[in-house]
Amino acid sequence: MRMLVRIDGYFHRVYITGAKCTKQELIQKYIQAKRLTSDIKDLPDVFCRLHSFEQLPFDKDEEVDFVIDTDTDRIYTPIYRTNGTR
Repeated sequence: MRMLVRIDGYFHRVYITGAKCTKQELIQKYIQAKRLTSDIKDLPDVFCRLHSFEQLPFDKDEEVDFVIDTDTDRIYTPIYRTNGTR
């Protein structure tokens, strides 16, 4: 199974997809990618190369499994309302 993750930050808003994992595993993957990134703008590329994820075209209406906020280092599962609004 695959999962969809949105990486949000001041310099980027990127969708990535890869093998499904737990929130704790995603946190570890994020920490590893961040340690190897000298410029936060490169984080999505580094994350994808390290963990065999791929970037997708951005679609603001796409529902994701997790959001990685690179400004706060917070990883969370967004809550979607049943009527399609957020």
